[in-house]
Amino acid sequence: MDSQDGDTRRGRSGDAPGPGLEPLDAETAATLKRFAFDAAVFSSLRARLIAGELGADRGRVQGQVEPPAPGDVTSFPDPGTPARARLRERGLAALRAGEVGVVILAGGMATRFGEVVKAAVEVTGGQGFLALKLADAQSLASQLGVTIPALVMTSFATHDAVRELARGLELPDVSARVFPQAVSLRLTPDGELVREGGRPSLYAPGHGDMSFALRRTGALADFLAGGGRTLLMSNVDNLAATLDPAIIGAHLEGGAAITVEVVDKHPGDRGGAPARVDGALRLVEAFAFPERFDQDRIPLFNTNTLCFDARALDRDFALTWYAVRKRAGGREVVQFERLVGELTAHLRSTYLRVERDGPEARFLPVKSPAELARREPAIARLLRARAPALLSS
Repeated sequence: MDSQDGDTRRGRSGDAPGPGLEPLDAETAATLKRFAFDAAVFSSLRARLIAGELGADRGRVQGQVEPPAPGDVTSFPDPGTPARARLRERGLAALRAGEVGVVILAGGMATRFGEVVKAAVEVTGGQGFLALKLADAQSLASQLGVTIPALVMTSFATHDAVRELARGLELPDVSARVFPQAVSLRLTPDGELVREGGRPSLYAPGHGDMSFALRRTGALADFLAGGGRTLLMSNVDNLAATLDPAIIGAHLEGGAAITVEVVDKHPGDRGGAPARVDGALRLVEAFAFPERFDQDRIPLFNTNTLCFDARALDRDFALTWYAVRKRAGGREVVQFERLVGELTAHLRSTYLRVERDGPEARFLPVKSPAELARREPAIARLLRARAPALLSS
């Protein structure tokens, strides 16, 4: 397996401390520079936060919001049907042509599993999250006799560990490239820098940095130059989101720049959902819906598994910066974050309803050790059944 380190190649690298920032210690300044901190954008957002222009209600979608219209969401065909077979064959053709790769989101802050990077946490059979994600691609690649690119996005908190983890995996038909997203600084609600142990508190500004980081590090340009056309993106902790040729076929048949996998909503689910905003179909996050909109009117839930036309990602997008309030170090902090789902407001998108439970499940995320213990049997059953059947599902 060819494991490349995709550190910042082009774009502003954030010569710290930058405009409007007090002097920073050498270690923090070096981390900000290495991981593409944009001091100018941060200072502008900080000024807007202090002026009261960013906050809980400032990021809500404006305009008329309605549930999806009939026909806006299609269901993934059942296995064994002619429709499923047709999609599978279309996806297989793209894979055989070397046009398909995967993006694995393996960033975060390495805090939920006892300071251990989640990508390395053992899930089942002695294998960790990242190893199982890459093994899924390897299983299909070996059957088809192709090499599948795997682009693994990390954060400043996970990059070095994930890079070493990827380098240690022997997967001859997967070309893994590890590339980092940007870094930023936590603030108090009043706009002051949050400090931990005397140093500023750092964080990764959300998966909305995915397309920007792909371009900034050169990973997208190299994928396109190698003949890549389609990218399947999923979270490292969702092992049910396997590289199924029929999913790729469904994306290609839909003809849009983005295909979003959605599942039936369960009580208590909070997250993005497809909606029409002034008539245009897009994903809207739960906190971005108008306050009076009844989100239960939309019975679907975004899985954060998306297929992209990779060529459409090769541009800048005016994604919204949200001032998100969280708890960190026992205090309330503000983090400026962007969301990858908002790309659907800029690129035409289609929505594919997939199964949430059973042997066809494509959404089994794991966010904590307790959830891993609860879901491990289902994950193990799914992976044992699916790996040898990728070409005949």
